[in-house]
Amino acid sequence: MKAAVSIPDGLFARAERLAKRARRSPSELYAAALALDEYVARHALDEVTDTMNRVCFDVVEATDFLTAAARQTLHRVEW
Repeated sequence: MKAAVSIPDGLFARAERLAKRARRSPSELYAAALALDEYVARHALDEVTDTMNRVCFDVVEATDFLTAAARQTLHRVEW
């Protein structure tokens, strides 16, 4: 996958020199510098939290015995 990113000319030149010195392709250098995989993983936790919040809300709304027991357990567990 390709993506276009705009950076200042001076920074681009410095990055190109660094890539050559490090014997890495410019793409490898930019991918490492962006640390996009770490950023995405860190923010995926927000999705997990949102899902858990929706589940907990649904449990609070229910009234059967098993749901009430699950609600008590959820309140006792520290997330």
